[in-house]
Amino acid sequence: MHLVQLFLPLRDNAGHAFPRSHYDTVRTELTDLFGGVTAFVRAPAAGAWQDEDGTVQRDEVVLVEVMAAQVDHGWWAAYREQLQRRFDQDEVLVRAMAVERL
Repeated sequence: MHLVQLFLPLRDNAGHAFPRSHYDTVRTELTDLFGGVTAFVRAPAAGAWQDEDGTVQRDEVVLVEVMAAQVDHGWWAAYREQLQRRFDQDEVLVRAMAVERL
C-alpha cells in the first residue's frame, strides 16, 4: 500500500481563503477514485520554504491523504498540474510513501 499526501494551500497569494468547494471537489474526486480520503481541514499545517532568492516563504496548508494499492505516477503528475491550476499555485506538493496496513 501507498499513502499519497497532497499539500493544498489554505489561501491564495493575496491572502484570501480559497472557497470550501475547492477542497470538497478534491475530496469527492479522490473518494470516487480510491474509495476514501482523509482531509485535515480544521487544523492547517504551517509550511515554510526558501524561494529561488533565498527568501523564506510561509503558508498554511490543508493535508489530504489517500491510500492506494499502486502509484500511477503519470496520473498523479496530471492531477497535480490540475490542482496547481485550480489553486493558482506554481507548485502543489504531492508525495507518496510505502506503508503497511495493520
